[in-house]
Amino acid sequence: MTETERIAIDPFGADIAAETARLRALGAVVPVELPGGIPAWAPTGYDVLRELILDPRVSKDPRLHWKLWPEVGERPSWGWILGWIGVVNMLSTYGADHARLRKLVSPSFTHRRTEAMRPRVEAVTAELLDALETAGADGGVVDVRAGFAEPLPMRIICDLFGVPDKMRDDTRRMIAAIMDTSDPSPEHAASVQRQIGTVLPALIAHRSEHPGDDLTTELIRVRDEGGDRLSDEELLYTLLLVIGAGFETTVNLIGNAVVALLRHPGQLAAVRAGEITWDAVVDETLRVHPSIASLPLRFAVTDIEAGGVTIAAGDAIITTYAAAGLDPAHYGPDADVFDATRGADDHLAFGIGVHRCIGAPLARLEALTALPALFERFPGIRAAGDELRQVPSFIAFGWQEVPVRLRD
Repeated sequence: MTETERIAIDPFGADIAAETARLRALGAVVPVELPGGIPAWAPTGYDVLRELILDPRVSKDPRLHWKLWPEVGERPSWGWILGWIGVVNMLSTYGADHARLRKLVSPSFTHRRTEAMRPRVEAVTAELLDALETAGADGGVVDVRAGFAEPLPMRIICDLFGVPDKMRDDTRRMIAAIMDTSDPSPEHAASVQRQIGTVLPALIAHRSEHPGDDLTTELIRVRDEGGDRLSDEELLYTLLLVIGAGFETTVNLIGNAVVALLRHPGQLAAVRAGEITWDAVVDETLRVHPSIASLPLRFAVTDIEAGGVTIAAGDAIITTYAAAGLDPAHYGPDADVFDATRGADDHLAFGIGVHRCIGAPLARLEALTALPALFERFPGIRAAGDELRQVPSFIAFGWQEVPVRLRD
């Protein structure tokens, strides 16, 4: 197929696995159209995506390397992408700028600091399970996402960054709005920008006036040290990245793992018997149902030959984690089947190389605390319906609700 024959990506992400399979049948790297008509290339397999992620000729800075960046302001239907690439943080910088920002933020996510969060994660998990048990005491249906998978990482990331209680609902709504790619309208894009421009400055102002033992306070201190350290803009958008990534991705990881185990009772029994580890469950969930299905955008610095096509300098590339995880050429003909015995710990769901997610250890800690606790507390837990709705996003990979009954 030619570059002009672009395949429109479903902005609702209604069936990401099926869409991935259709694209893979067309080639290793396929021209696609994102919501609003943004042109990009989509790698459809593990090897080609890994190759592009690690290629130093692939940038994440649109200001330097996207040939269509000057047109964004002239195309109202492209405004939604600004929440992802119209920011200045580790997700949208390249080379020395990226290295500088990562070096400033990485100390906040050390193994020691992550481990120090373990008692808090365990306490919040227990508290939420108590509330879930009360809600389902009459044998009725409860939503594991709303009552457990969502509030756990939200509370932990807000604790970590010192987000006061009165700001947490606004923070959650802001992240949900950014993840929702079903509406590319200028009105939605403007709403997202207003929320970013309101919620995060309020957090920075609060922590500037009331410093504490939290990561927002630490980043403010880095900014205030002066020099070429952290600008006001970089501070704001770094908070957007780390708070958003530390919340939504873990919500989907926990929810997706619960759904997968309830759909595969034999594997759940094996986990309970100690024949399959919880680490293996988490890795297989991240492979088959990565919390982020596709991440916009990366850009070719020079012409790049990949997957039998030429990605021209200045072209955009989608980072297709779902396609990589479901690639039969890498994981076998049953790649679309959840099988926690396959030992697929080479998945790319947390990224690889210089852009690997610095919050991955915290996400694993939360999932490896939440999942065993949930299934131990409710050994009779079972799905309360087969028809689940994907969150309205081609970026996020998760369920809007996870209805269950806690007891037989």
